Amino acid sequence: MNEEQRLQSGKLKPLTGSTQETGEKDYSKYFETVYTPPSLKEAKKRGKEEIKYHDDFKIDERFAGMGKGRKFYIRTYGCQMNEHDTEVMAGIFTSLGYEPTNTVQDADVILLNTCAIRENAENKVFGELGHLKPLKLERPDLLIGVCGCMSQEESVVNKILKTYDQVDMIFGTHNIHRLPNILHEAYMSKEMVIEVWSKEGDIIENLPKVRHGNIKAWVNIMYGCDKFCTYCIVPYTRGKERSRRPQDIIQEVRHLAAQGYKEIMLLGQNVNAYGKDFEDIDYRLGDLMDDLRTIDIPRIRFTTSHPRDFDDHLIEVLAKGGNLLDHIHLPVQSGSSDILKIMARKYSREHFLELVKKIKAAIPTVTLTTDIIVGFPNETEEQFEETLSLYKEVGFEMAYTYIYSPREGTPAAKMVDNIPMEVKKERLQRLNKLVNEMSAEAMKSYAGKVVKVLVEGESKKNPDVLAGYTEKNKLVNFKAPRDVIGQIVNVKITEAKTWSLDGEFIGVVEEDKVMS
Repeated sequence: MNEEQRLQSGKLKPLTGSTQETGEKDYSKYFETVYTPPSLKEAKKRGKEEIKYHDDFKIDERFAGMGKGRKFYIRTYGCQMNEHDTEVMAGIFTSLGYEPTNTVQDADVILLNTCAIRENAENKVFGELGHLKPLKLERPDLLIGVCGCMSQEESVVNKILKTYDQVDMIFGTHNIHRLPNILHEAYMSKEMVIEVWSKEGDIIENLPKVRHGNIKAWVNIMYGCDKFCTYCIVPYTRGKERSRRPQDIIQEVRHLAAQGYKEIMLLGQNVNAYGKDFEDIDYRLGDLMDDLRTIDIPRIRFTTSHPRDFDDHLIEVLAKGGNLLDHIHLPVQSGSSDILKIMARKYSREHFLELVKKIKAAIPTVTLTTDIIVGFPNETEEQFEETLSLYKEVGFEMAYTYIYSPREGTPAAKMVDNIPMEVKKERLQRLNKLVNEMSAEAMKSYAGKVVKVLVEGESKKNPDVLAGYTEKNKLVNFKAPRDVIGQIVNVKITEAKTWSLDGEFIGVVEEDKVMS
């Protein structure tokens, strides 16, 4: 049975009001975005649509008690933005009366919050859907949903429609706030509910959140990306760049500080493009960091930044230090200007090195980490060697490294993927060898030193050992009383490993007040 037949048979039901009202038999408008592949040409035309700000989110009274006696389970794939989206959805679930569960076996609703950035991430989701099918057959009232970035891809939705009829709901990244409506429709119809918006998402404030723990918190400061790197699906799945108003961010961070959180991570697909879309005020990430610097919270970080938008004012503000940490994640992707051009990164090797020079001059203690893709179409051995040499020249202390894989709908997917897999793997091994060596070398410098560690909890490998991170984001394991969890402590490093440090607990740090 094809999609048209399934629509006519009533197996699929688009969500009423998801985009615009249609007649009973005209489903085409609902699926306009779903069945249109991501288009670079069309996406780059965006920007005419007004982004609206809503600060009045509330659960509709007709959905009150929907979750009474029911449990929810969310499995999250991908980046910190997805993790934060999960916190919001968990907040909505609990506001509806649902209770969380850690197992799919006793869940009444299962959501897979998906990542589209690499093929491997998508394959994991499809594998999980296969594993959930017997559970659905055993318990027909169970609701299974696919949300997040994968849901914004035409090919993914087509595949779910064709192969995974155990799925009850598909919704995208722009309409998480409509989860109560989507759940209601799924319960009422018992048919597949699809809500994927082509419109750019609005800014919705006052969404409920269930944060993981009470030590570190994520704070979205903007959504979307306008960079259109040729390999990246994010501009299509997350929409255009749109920034939250500064007063809303500052209020949220102040609230978290009052609750006792010790570290804030500011999130955005391209976080240092923050404020570029404001038409009424001249206010960028540097201004926001300068304002947040005066809030009494020990640590503030941000991710992920783009070299094109890392301006001098931001560097100047970060150099003030205090609770603005001297660890910067700065994705370079390649050390070759020619490959960077094909990637549409819009900077050269020389520009990147000049930026690093500025950062190091202003912040001599800075630690830099990065992202790198190997085996991009047409990458020669010489160009790969340029990546290795840039890594050494910058002195990165860690990198997330990846083999290039094409994402359907991106310009790079139309390029000839002419680097054999064995060559890609060999280059990745060589790169990782260098990454490991330089990480181990950087770690050696900590031996015998006392570092400040924000204690997050038990070590994953040993419950008798506590673990936390330094200001430079280095993992430290040490033995100490459990009542120091959630505090910043001094630890003397006794052993340096490639990716972590072992140490001896000295004592709790008396917190310094952040100076205005």
